[in-house]
Amino acid sequence: MENRLLDQFNSVITSQWLVEEAQEPYDPLNHRELFEIAYHTANNLGTRCIFIKLIQDFKSGSNAILYSKNKMFTAIEAQEDTLKIGNYFNEDENANKLTETILPKIQKRKAKFSEMEKEERVQILKTLLVERKLDECANLVMLKDINRKIYFAIGDARESAAVVPLFMEAEGSSLVQLALNKWMATAQNLPPEETFPEERVPGLLKNLMQIKQWVLKLITSKLDK
Repeated sequence: MENRLLDQFNSVITSQWLVEEAQEPYDPLNHRELFEIAYHTANNLGTRCIFIKLIQDFKSGSNAILYSKNKMFTAIEAQEDTLKIGNYFNEDENANKLTETILPKIQKRKAKFSEMEKEERVQILKTLLVERKLDECANLVMLKDINRKIYFAIGDARESAAVVPLFMEAEGSSLVQLALNKWMATAQNLPPEETFPEERVPGLLKNLMQIKQWVLKLITSKLDK
């Protein structure tokens, strides 16, 4: 399994592309809350998570790297007192994307989230986990990883969603669960250590993107209401 985008990011992008950086203090949120909000804000249907590492409680050292179809990399890194966000770009149209679009939206959502009741915050965080699990599964499929890993990734997304009332009570959730069940069954019946079949990749990715779009809309409706 070769992650060419990640290799390119580490070997070329960080040293040769232009970068716009910002640091946002956690207060009044905790590490996990701000990290998840930043991840969601930098994410969209045309964005792929090519790497993520999470330390316990999203503490210092946790990081994620997102790649957008408009040829922009976003790195989110948890530090001791602030969350560091960097946009790497080589096209002028992305020059001020962080400071003019992403960061203000993070700050607005941060303030809104801090005013929510505890239970609502918990529900949103659990749904944000589903968003990340869908991204993980899509990345494994695009990297042509083995069936066993894809099966467990789909299962993680399904199980994470099943315990969240915000998710399960939303209109369309039953269709989402049916689609996840279908692809779990498909992956389970394939040789576990073999690569996911090339002819099935478009169908799975299409369904994952449909589900991701639904989840993104659900979370955004709560963060921006």
